[in-house]
Amino acid sequence: MRENREHEEELNMMPDTHAQWGHGVTDAYHRIQSSVRRTPVEEISELVHLITARIYVKLENRQETGSFKLRGATNRILRLTREERDLGIVAASNGNHGLGVAAAAKSAGIAAEIYVSAQVASTKSERIEGYGARIVRAGFEPLEAETIARDRALKSGRVFISPYNDWDVLVGQGSIAVELCEQIPSLDAVFVAVGGGGLIGGIGAYMKYASPTTEVVGCWPEHSPVLYEAMKAGRILPVDEKPTLSESTSGGLEEGSITLDVCRAVVDSCILVSEEQILDAMRLVYRLKQWMIEGAAGVALAAFLATADRYAGKTVAVVICGGNLSPKVRELL
Repeated sequence: MRENREHEEELNMMPDTHAQWGHGVTDAYHRIQSSVRRTPVEEISELVHLITARIYVKLENRQETGSFKLRGATNRILRLTREERDLGIVAASNGNHGLGVAAAAKSAGIAAEIYVSAQVASTKSERIEGYGARIVRAGFEPLEAETIARDRALKSGRVFISPYNDWDVLVGQGSIAVELCEQIPSLDAVFVAVGGGGLIGGIGAYMKYASPTTEVVGCWPEHSPVLYEAMKAGRILPVDEKPTLSESTSGGLEEGSITLDVCRAVVDSCILVSEEQILDAMRLVYRLKQWMIEGAAGVALAAFLATADRYAGKTVAVVICGGNLSPKVRELL
């Protein structure tokens, strides 16, 4: 109950104008820029034939941990009080968020405890441990691990770092947009994969301030359209999911998540793509560039490819959110 009240208070305290949101992202960008990589953009207009458009990718797969998640985790950890730092932090993740929190905690010199479910790949847990975090195995599914982690954090007085339901995490992810606006000054649209909404919420929050004419396009796998359905309904509701190549965007949305209202305010259009389209996009970029991108990045690229004819003559960016493939997905490429 305490956590739910805290989320409600956080939402009520959130800035209510695009300018204030933009300033929040800008502050996060300056706070973390010495701790994360300024990832490159690369033009890949050759991916689209017969359409004259400038297509760029923002390569967050080249972030230290192989994913954008390091940005939000770093910003949240740098905002901790001295007392909170001394106690250490808790997170739950079978993959990118766990890596981001573990790496950010190591950089800040604080203790991190990462809860993982029985489904975690050994390669992922070993990488998390490699950053010095303590792994705790709890529950069969990720949601069980998260529930246990939240309870342990609450009882111990430690901060639980959510992958998306935290304003400091959200604006940290939004630092990508600050870089995009500097790297591609006239950007007509940006395509972003959506899970819990922290990434697109942060990017959109900054774009509405700094580049309001840029279309913010949310991209979902058809098998896991959780936030998409919540945005349509105006409330968080149960959504049936199926297994998806976009592993890092799958899973339920926490009740009371701040990302629902943020995303409803900043996402301009929504696209759902099939598993076949995701795999085709991943294979295409691997064939042309030898990049191994994870399924969530494939979602954003597939969404653009499915609608490319709408962007003739325009400049578009696709966020390649990560490159950490599970062994079973890697085998498909």
